[in-house]
Amino acid sequence: MTRPQDQRPFRGTILVLDDEENMGKILTKVLTMEGYSVTAFTSPEAALKALEATPTDVVLSDIRMAEMNGRDVLARIREMGLPCEVIMMTAYGTIAGAIECVKLGALDYITKPFKTDEMLLTIARAFEHKRLKEMNSALSEAYNRGPQPAAASLKEERRLMGVSPAMDKAREMLKKVAPSDSPVLVTGESGTGKELAARAIHDLSPRKKGRFVAINCASIPENLLESELFGHERGAFTGADRTKIGLIELADGGTLFLDEMGELPLAMQAKLLRVLQEREITRVGGVAHIPVDLRVVSATNRDLRAAINDGTFREDLYYRLNVITIQMPPLRERREDIPIIAEQFLRHLALKYNRPGLRFSEPLTDCLRKASWRGNVRELRNLIERLVVLSDTDIITTEMLPEEFGASRRGSSSTVVTKLSLSAQAMVEEVPDFKTARDSFEREYLEALLRQFNGSVSEAARQAGMSRRNLYDKIEKLEIPLNDIKSSIGSQ
Repeated sequence: MTRPQDQRPFRGTILVLDDEENMGKILTKVLTMEGYSVTAFTSPEAALKALEATPTDVVLSDIRMAEMNGRDVLARIREMGLPCEVIMMTAYGTIAGAIECVKLGALDYITKPFKTDEMLLTIARAFEHKRLKEMNSALSEAYNRGPQPAAASLKEERRLMGVSPAMDKAREMLKKVAPSDSPVLVTGESGTGKELAARAIHDLSPRKKGRFVAINCASIPENLLESELFGHERGAFTGADRTKIGLIELADGGTLFLDEMGELPLAMQAKLLRVLQEREITRVGGVAHIPVDLRVVSATNRDLRAAINDGTFREDLYYRLNVITIQMPPLRERREDIPIIAEQFLRHLALKYNRPGLRFSEPLTDCLRKASWRGNVRELRNLIERLVVLSDTDIITTEMLPEEFGASRRGSSSTVVTKLSLSAQAMVEEVPDFKTARDSFEREYLEALLRQFNGSVSEAARQAGMSRRNLYDKIEKLEIPLNDIKSSIGSQ
């Protein structure tokens, strides 16, 4: 058995069966470099004995072999009840035989001579498929037995999909930090799964029996924020006709998740800091100090260091929240995960919309893998749902992609940047002070972005990587004529 190289994370075990010894050697070398533990055989009988004796995740078996063909090997594996996934290897002229094997229980097939990237992607899908089957089986057993401690781990693994080193690293960090009570700051771009990471920390922690309370700091109006977080006593203000328990108090014994933490107003940051220091709250209109026992996980897509320098985020609160940092990787840094995630979304959404049999064409899968995905997993899911709903055939092709997908969207961004680079050059020639230059640049950038997206604050904010609330604040501060922009666009 050949062990994976030390610098690669261990990904699982593979058995290669091919009566051509050189093919086994080549595959062993390639797959070992990718982090798999590989055993190669030229004899089907020897391979079957090894499978019976040693747990194996994936089998790569040739179709045509002198001693026993791949179809018979597959049948023996299924008769033995082995849980491994089987991928058939075949020359172009015997594809029909490979397809027949898929109908009999093989997961997939690859054709010789195969491209390394395609082979690795097929193997990654096999590992993901095996993992999902094991989790579904375990979750079903857990449901029948009642709640079990292992269910949380399974739920976390199911949600954070992917086989890339970047996701392996993120999952490993989540498992390491979960047992402690240390505050965690989850960073990453919008749509990378920061809330899923926070839920995973809760589900894997000793607090999993308590509540997981999520608060989007940017979505609650500032005048209601204190009451929502801390609760209020009856009669505290007009309309307070009953006592209300706040979200922080609801998280007592569990986990408090503060999403978009960078959007919290300064006054509320000071009150939250006191909660973290004193471990108690006071409801609006109340005098009693109510103790709270909770763990805080926060998330942001902003640079909090820059916000501290700008005076919009408290440095002492930053250090309270940022004991442990977990970075969620964007999709563009784990492209091998994109087809796996897309396939999972497709299966789920095809079931939801009663569209069994839907599948992606190979060019579409390739297109998904190469796209920029500024909105990350959230954008990918939205696109898959659109394709499932609008598809008229069982095969989803690139022709079904929306017009704005890909090059057109990248083109719009480059147009904005080109215009701004000229403006920046002009500003440097005039040599204004830094604040004036920055405000001027921000104003031109945001005006150009708003015009590009027809005055839509939501779309402009998404493109800029900021929250709607933050963009509205910028519009007001920089006196950007939003109504004039919308009017001028409407009159065109």
